[in-house]
Amino acid sequence: MKTYLTVWFNTNGEKTSEVTSRLMSMGFRPVKGKHDYAYDWQKNASVDEAISLADQVHSTLRGCNVTFKLETA
Repeated sequence: MKTYLTVWFNTNGEKTSEVTSRLMSMGFRPVKGKHDYAYDWQKNASVDEAISLADQVHSTLRGCNVTFKLETA
């Protein structure tokens, strides 16, 4: 199971490298294709776990002036 993250950056916000560093510290990895980052659960995560991860992303990116979208499949 994976959670995919798409990030929309703002020219008034943090640099892409800083956002990437923050996300990688959470276990996300940059990927090519439709999404920008992926988190590999290495198990079947529950809905509550996915929501908790979304909350962590929200806290981690607070103040970066970015918008994001998560998709767990």
